[in-house]
Amino acid sequence: MSATADRSFLLALDQGTTSSRSIVFDREGRLRGVAQQEFPQHFPQAGWVEHDAEEIWQSQASTVVGALVAAGIRPNQLAAVGITNQRETVVLWDRATGRPVHRAIVWQDRRTADACAALRAQGHEARVAEVTGLLLDPYFSGTKLAWMLDRVDGLRARAERGELCFGTVDSWLAWKLTAGDRHVTDPSNAARTLLFDIRSGTWSDEMLALLRIPRAVLPEVVPSSGVVAEVSTSIGPRGVPLAGLIGDQQGALAGQACAAPGAAKCTFGTGCFLLQNTGTAPHPSSNRLLSTVAWKLGDAPIVYALEGSIFIGGAIVQWLRDGLGIIRSSDEVEALARSVPDTGGVILVPALAGLGAPQWDPAARGAILGLTRGSTAAHVARAALEGIAFQVADLLDAMQRDSGIRLDALRVDGGAAANDLLMQMVADMIQRPIIRPRVLETTALGAATMAGLAVGLWRSIEERASDEAAATVEPTMTPAACAARRERWRDAVARAGGWERGERS
Repeated sequence: MSATADRSFLLALDQGTTSSRSIVFDREGRLRGVAQQEFPQHFPQAGWVEHDAEEIWQSQASTVVGALVAAGIRPNQLAAVGITNQRETVVLWDRATGRPVHRAIVWQDRRTADACAALRAQGHEARVAEVTGLLLDPYFSGTKLAWMLDRVDGLRARAERGELCFGTVDSWLAWKLTAGDRHVTDPSNAARTLLFDIRSGTWSDEMLALLRIPRAVLPEVVPSSGVVAEVSTSIGPRGVPLAGLIGDQQGALAGQACAAPGAAKCTFGTGCFLLQNTGTAPHPSSNRLLSTVAWKLGDAPIVYALEGSIFIGGAIVQWLRDGLGIIRSSDEVEALARSVPDTGGVILVPALAGLGAPQWDPAARGAILGLTRGSTAAHVARAALEGIAFQVADLLDAMQRDSGIRLDALRVDGGAAANDLLMQMVADMIQRPIIRPRVLETTALGAATMAGLAVGLWRSIEERASDEAAATVEPTMTPAACAARRERWRDAVARAGGWERGERS
C-alpha cells in the first residue's frame, strides 16, 4: 500500500479544561487509539481559575505519540490533524518569543463579574447581544483579556504595538504546531470572545472599542474546516495538514451529526452544554440562551446554533472527590449514589462558579439543602448527580421556548454520559428518551470531521455519520413526580442565587 493511499486516519487534539487528549479515528469514524494526560489547575483566589499555557501545550504534545502507538499507525498514515478545545479560556503570549505573558484565564473564572455588571449598568448588554449573540458575563473571553491588559504592567502598551498575540486555546495550539507561523482561530471560537460580529463573520470594531482591545492582538479568522498549514513541530505528525479548528461544544454538535436545523445534543463534561443547530441564520434568544456560531465549512455560509451553558457539570463530581473527599475516583460516584434509593430530601445546587443559562447569575454559590441527621455521603452524591439533571431540564425548557421545536429525544455525549444513573435522571427530568451514540468521544470526532472534510475524506457531515446508537434510556419517573422534584429544585436555586452579593430570596 502506498503512503498516499494509506492516509486514511485522522488525529484529533482534544484540549479540555482538566486534561489534554489525542485521539485517532479511521475514515468510518471509529476510535482507533487514545492517550490522555491531566494538567494542573491553579486557583489564585476565590472565583479565579488559571492554567499555565505551557503546561497545556506539554500535556497535549505528550499525548500525540501515545495515541499513534495505541492506534498502531505511523504519522504518515494521517490524512490530517484537527483541534477542538476549551473555548473561552484566554491565552496571551509574546509574538517574538512565543512565551505566555500571564497564566491563561479559564472560562470558569469569575474575576470580571464586576466589569460585566458595570457594562450592563451602562446599558450595553442589548447591543452586545445583537452583535455577538452573547450576554455580558465573565464566562466569555473579552473581559478576561481586558483584565490582563489593564492589570499587568506594560501589557496594554505592548499589545498596542503588536508585540502580543491573543487567542483561545485553539489559537495557542495552532501557533505551537506551526512553530509560530500561523496565528489563527475559527468562527466557532471567535464567536465566544465578545469581540466577533456573528452576522458578518468578522471582528467587530464596535466591540473592540467597548472593551478597549487593540486589533493588533487578534488572530486571523479561518474556516472551521480548511487547511491552515502543515504541522511543523517534531511531536509526530510533521508535514500532516492542520485542517480543522472547532470549539469543543460545536465539535460535539458535528460529532453527533447534528447537521440539520433543529437537531440538538448535550455534552456532559466539566460543564454541560446543550446546543441546537439553527441553520444559516442566527436565532436571537428570548430566554437568555446564546446565539452562536456552530461552524463554517470552507467557503460555505456560517452555520449557527442556540446554546445553553452549565458551568459545573462533571466538575461537581471532581469536587466530591477533591473537595469533600467522599470518593477516591470519579467513577466511584455512581455506585455510591446507587447505594441509596433517593436523595433523602437533599438538593445540591452546583453553583461553584455561579450559574450559567438560563439564570446567568455569577453571584450564585453552591448550596446543599435539606440535610438531616440521616443524610449521608451517598445522599449528597446522588443529589450532586440530580443537580446536573435539573440544570439540563431548565436549559431544554428554555431552548424549546426559543426554537419552538419540541425534541423527541436528546442526544448525549461526553465522559459523564457513560454514567447510567445520571442519564436516567436526565431522561426523567426532561421526560424524553436519551440517545447515546456508539462513540462517546464526539467532541474529538467533530474535530476529526472538520479535518476530514477539508482533505476530502468525506463530502459532508452526514456522509461521515453513523446512526448506530449504543443505548436509549427511557424516562421512568411519572410527570407528576418530576414536576414536584423540579419545583423543589427551583426553590433551592432561588435560595442560592445572588449569594455573593448578599441577596436573599
